[in-house]
Amino acid sequence: MKYIAIFASGSGSNAENIIRHFKNHPNIRIDSVWSNKKDAFVLQRAQNLGIESRCFSREEFCKSDQMIRELQQRNVEVIVLAGFLWLIPPEFVNAFTIINIHPALLPTYGGKGMYGSFVHESVLRNKEKESGITIHLVNNEYDKGEHLLQMKCQVLPDDTSETLAARIHELEYTYFPQVIEDYLNRNESRG
Repeated sequence: MKYIAIFASGSGSNAENIIRHFKNHPNIRIDSVWSNKKDAFVLQRAQNLGIESRCFSREEFCKSDQMIRELQQRNVEVIVLAGFLWLIPPEFVNAFTIINIHPALLPTYGGKGMYGSFVHESVLRNKEKESGITIHLVNNEYDKGEHLLQMKCQVLPDDTSETLAARIHELEYTYFPQVIEDYLNRNESRG
């Protein structure tokens, strides 16, 4: 059995979608949801779905190995970032497989401060013809890890940040859980 911890900072719609996807999976289980914001709605979503959740501080995340030890005691091998906004410390990158989703076609519109509406507004401001999602492994730099999948969508002439975000979310909901599952199954068969 592969155990996943989901890290999220906001509403948690991607986290909920992933939890639902793996609800009855024979080999993959969502162990817990972790958030750096105590008022993040993702914590309520986790509770509603019967998934244990925990809030943590920057101090716990960056200056202690307590979280890593706790995750390892829970047999978590994989962390999925579903709208988690902090740079991952090298200790986490070394201890876990970490999969992230980014709401743009990396390497463009990636890096510190490029998330959510900031990405979509930049895409629109630069009059891009397409945008999309990148699902990638996490390394020690923002948005620089190996790509697992990119999917594109058109940027329409009358798009707003909100309408573009809605199409990006549809791509996220469609592909993120399946890419996680495919990656874990592929690596299970090698191991």
